Amino acid sequence: MSSGNADGMGNVRKEELYLASIVLKVPQKQVKVLDHPALQDGFGKSWNSKLLSKIIKKEIVNSAIDLVITFDNYGVSGHCNHQDVHQGVRKLLQDTSHKEVDAWELVSTSILRKYSGPVDIWLSLLSAKFHLSGVRHCLLNEHPRRSLAAMAQHKSQWVWFRKLFVSFSSYTYVNCLKKIN
Repeated sequence: MSSGNADGMGNVRKEELYLASIVLKVPQKQVKVLDHPALQDGFGKSWNSKLLSKIIKKEIVNSAIDLVITFDNYGVSGHCNHQDVHQGVRKLLQDTSHKEVDAWELVSTSILRKYSGPVDIWLSLLSAKFHLSGVRHCLLNEHPRRSLAAMAQHKSQWVWFRKLFVSFSSYTYVNCLKKIN
């Protein structure tokens, strides 16, 4: 949704995203950075859910997308732009007839689980199995080193605390998705 230009490094971060996509073996034609003037990155910069909904709808139609994965309402890290994207997807599902699009949200975990690394695989699987409200799926990362290598392509952000986060984050090893109704 954004080039990540909060620090004036949008062009650098855009190039880093393309480099990370190569490591992850995602074809570059499938990577698109939407740099709308009203959707500039940064804490305290709220994004309009109607505008997000409109942009997401356009991308769904133009690219024949039938599955959307977004953040949940906490946005994993509490980042306001992550939360706004979640609200934009929800608005799209609410306002349109895009029932042919499946939408899933990444489930945020507690701080303890967030930094438990691969140990959280078991907790996530158990949580998904015994969760009573809604459908959940857990996706195991079979190549966590590749994830580290992809994150390392983001050199402008690859500082010591991000290296620790990616190494110890449960999200490097397992991600649980909940279907948005």
